[in-house]
Amino acid sequence: MISNTRRLTLTVSRMACAAVSAACAMLPWASSANESVAAKPHFTDSEISIILSHGPWPAPAPLDSTNRVSGKQEAIEFGTRLFFDQRLSGPGTKSCASCHVPERNWTDNLRRGVGVGELDRNTPTLMNLIAGRWYGWDGAADSLWFQSLRPILDKRELAATPRHVAQLVRNDNEMSCRYRKAFGAAPSPTDDETVFVNVGKALAAFQETLTSGRTPFDQFRDALARAASPSSWRYSEPAQRGLKIFIGKGGCTHCHTGPNFTSGEFFNTGLSRFAPQGKPDPGRLAGIRQLLESRFNLLGPYNDDKAGAGTAHTRHASLEKTNFGEFKVPSLRNLMLTSPYGRDGLVDTLAEVVRHYTGLDPVRLHAKDRQLAKPLNLSASEQSDLVVFLESLSTFSNPWRPEDGGRCD
Repeated sequence: MISNTRRLTLTVSRMACAAVSAACAMLPWASSANESVAAKPHFTDSEISIILSHGPWPAPAPLDSTNRVSGKQEAIEFGTRLFFDQRLSGPGTKSCASCHVPERNWTDNLRRGVGVGELDRNTPTLMNLIAGRWYGWDGAADSLWFQSLRPILDKRELAATPRHVAQLVRNDNEMSCRYRKAFGAAPSPTDDETVFVNVGKALAAFQETLTSGRTPFDQFRDALARAASPSSWRYSEPAQRGLKIFIGKGGCTHCHTGPNFTSGEFFNTGLSRFAPQGKPDPGRLAGIRQLLESRFNLLGPYNDDKAGAGTAHTRHASLEKTNFGEFKVPSLRNLMLTSPYGRDGLVDTLAEVVRHYTGLDPVRLHAKDRQLAKPLNLSASEQSDLVVFLESLSTFSNPWRPEDGGRCD
């Protein structure tokens, strides 16, 4: 497995270097030498305050108190091996990395994911998941370790069972050894479910380490934080104009907040409406039901935080004022690398996404009173500037590298 991931890393590096070599001189967010500094937009104190709220990056994040091996190196190494092992699936033909491909920013660039069978939804990236509240497009998991269990059981993804997973860990010397190092005891010979849940916790420990790199926007944001002079801003005029639209007229920060550019909450924007064959996708409504019915949620027996400090949002999930077809707001970081867009992957380009939103009222997206919205009606040039800004939230760098820990003793 490690040798395969090392080959993937080489592919990542070559793709990134080729892309950067071919495109760096043309990047629309990089200032050119002859660009007029005086022409750059002026940011008010209130606008600067909003811009600063989108950093610093990487954002500090606490360990997951519901997962006792969160941040533990032995669990990260165990989770890495599990992630790339096809034996984790029922047929032995798919791994987590089949859909979450490292050189594709931990997604697959397909309209809808394909495991053992085709899924209804687009494969989300695994970047920057640490410290989230809800996981999955519908938020049907309230922890990263719970979310890691869901695709293993799904008949269209890895199509496995707790017993299949537990037997793999028990019967493989390397897996059994790494399990013992991560959890302090050998896998139970009889308790399939506990072994299965611990596999999810090891997978989560690995995924917590996947953080995207710093972007041109981050450099600009940090220059503002230092009160650096405008002449030192290596950030183009179109990107700055797009940023002003993003935090102002565009109303984008109603949903895309904080350093990770997402509130983590749920809205129906009309960008995605139907599952295959035109069947309506209920989104968050069904996700809440699945969440509360599962014994793997944070109200169940496998939450390692016995004080239950982080369970309030799970308890209150059934009280959410949720409409049909609402989905989680995705992060905008590394957006250039995660096309196609939307829950069902039906939008191919950022320009199409922006064109869609220019016909919406960003404030009304949050409202539950069904009053009429007033569209933004962004001009063609404003849409172009907004796209340039969104592109500046991406980087060609993939900071993840596999490590060969050798044999487990």
